[in-house]
Amino acid sequence: MSYDFFAAMLVGFLGGGHCLGMCGGIVGAFSTNIPPHHRLAIRHRIPYLISYNIGRIVSYCIAGALIGISMQFFALKSHLVVHVLSLMAGLMLILLGLYLGQWFNGLTKIEIVGKFAWRYIAPLAKKFIPFKHPISALPFGMIWGWLPCGLVYSTLTWSAASASPVSGAFIMLGFGLGTLPAMLAMGIFAQQLSKLLKHIAFRTIAAALILMYGINMVVSAINLI
Repeated sequence: MSYDFFAAMLVGFLGGGHCLGMCGGIVGAFSTNIPPHHRLAIRHRIPYLISYNIGRIVSYCIAGALIGISMQFFALKSHLVVHVLSLMAGLMLILLGLYLGQWFNGLTKIEIVGKFAWRYIAPLAKKFIPFKHPISALPFGMIWGWLPCGLVYSTLTWSAASASPVSGAFIMLGFGLGTLPAMLAMGIFAQQLSKLLKHIAFRTIAAALILMYGINMVVSAINLI
């Protein structure tokens, strides 16, 4: 497994505070659509949460593969394309770090790009609720995996820079697995997790780590251009 896989996993984990803000309401609404006799016991809610999150991560992998293969043709024509994409990926990670540190919110502007398509995708989720079985939460998760999100878009530029459908999918798989602790915990002990992920120390450390990685990517790309 490549280094990018584990780095993307770390970005997903450190971005958990953003997940709480973006998806907290979704998970809340999700819980109300679990059969009443399964809502109270954690052991009964977990299969629904796992199924939903598998669907979400599958969508991330599909997006990563699609953007990776779309860039593969151009990369074969010129290695300069790969270096430029790596530069863009580094810049997006810098924007992500600044956003997580609450120093600059420019990343949220990028989410506008996906909102047009999201208006047509979101209503499809209604066909799968209320849930009759944990498996029925899987397609629901796949649809919500396309929710406009600056954190996802930042990692997708990384997949684009890989110029490979396999590497692109693996990067998004790592990212999705990194977000899993926060997303699962939201359905079980959201209040305790929220305090940790929103704590200024955790937020600052997470932002600094992502900033450093983004700067390293930018410098490496510039040296190769």
